Amino acid sequence: MENNKSTADLLIIGGGVFGNSIAFHHCLNYPGRRVVVLERNELNSAATSRAAAMITKVRAKTQFIPLAKRTYIAIREMEALLGESLGLRRNGILHVAASEVKVRELDQLIDIAGQYNESAEYIAAEEAEKMAPWLDCSTVFKIGYMPDEAYCDPYLLGSFYARSARLLGAEIRTGITAQTIRMKDNRVTGVETDHGYFEAENTIVASGAWAPMLAKTIGVELPMAPVRSQYWITKPDPLFPEASPMVVIPDVNAYFRPEGGSLLFGIREKKSLGVSPSRLPSELSGFEFSPDRGMRDLTDAIAGLAAFFPTVYDIGIQHYIAGFSSYTPDNYLSMGKHSQIEGLMFATGCVGAGIAVCGGVGHAFSEMAAGKPNPYDFSAFSLDRFGEIDSTSESWVERCAAARSVKNSG
Repeated sequence: MENNKSTADLLIIGGGVFGNSIAFHHCLNYPGRRVVVLERNELNSAATSRAAAMITKVRAKTQFIPLAKRTYIAIREMEALLGESLGLRRNGILHVAASEVKVRELDQLIDIAGQYNESAEYIAAEEAEKMAPWLDCSTVFKIGYMPDEAYCDPYLLGSFYARSARLLGAEIRTGITAQTIRMKDNRVTGVETDHGYFEAENTIVASGAWAPMLAKTIGVELPMAPVRSQYWITKPDPLFPEASPMVVIPDVNAYFRPEGGSLLFGIREKKSLGVSPSRLPSELSGFEFSPDRGMRDLTDAIAGLAAFFPTVYDIGIQHYIAGFSSYTPDNYLSMGKHSQIEGLMFATGCVGAGIAVCGGVGHAFSEMAAGKPNPYDFSAFSLDRFGEIDSTSESWVERCAAARSVKNSG
């Protein structure tokens, strides 16, 4: 289709979990409309495939909860449509509090679970250690258990969305780079690509860490920045049964989950790495996230981890995974309609929660693209809540990176 024009009812830029979820929901709920997804590389190859993929519903930021609950609904819908199981691991999650401050936060979280009809209870240290044999609760004050939380294979989830969307009529094209957004008067009319112009009634940018540079082509500054997320996977060991729950320990800014007989664990390091979106490569396969595979950050945190995970010094590390998530200074999503430009929306700023909230995000933008009201409260996610910014400036990137460093839940 080089140098030709293609017309769509809905054009989605980005073939990750957000873009594919939007396509699936729109095709499911509004059959007959032409939906086109454009992806520069392979589908789900950036942040989606590198996610830890903990689909936690119960969160202190309650605006995320309905979005995450919708993800579970979307998974059931896709499994029925495809006649396959996603392999969702409903292992539950332990929230471990080892200080008075974190006990108060845990109590609030248990209360929030009740408000949203999610199962939650306190359990004894001995019970928690039986569930997660690697966990040492000798210094723990209180433990909350939420049995209905789950995790999944993030690449498979993104693929389920894409396959379901295609089955319902979406056109998903890879190897096409969006170069500039095109406008007429105060309305976006489409996107110029290296394969020609794609015209659309509505355009949704869902290109993750790369979205700010595309937004800049029409003078829009997206309030987010690419910030590195990193985690490690241990060598297999009987300490890590596959049925073990996920574990979050806010006192040491750490999270854990089973991974095929091994343990996947990540930390929020003291100084997170942020990068200006202007410096991002077109794809991440050759990007060096850490020359020492995160060992310096892990060394800085290991004494704290060892208080709860004593064998961390002895268990070998098998894999190091890193990627970019789009963070904001307040750790809220950054997405919605642009307030001054018609026909343009941004499904961006995932703040490390993209896999969890992808169902609700897809549903929300599907409805808005059809001219319907947003069924979710996006007021905290406003694109203009930080005022005037320069999304590529060093000071802005540092603000966003610092927000990840202090994040200790969800």
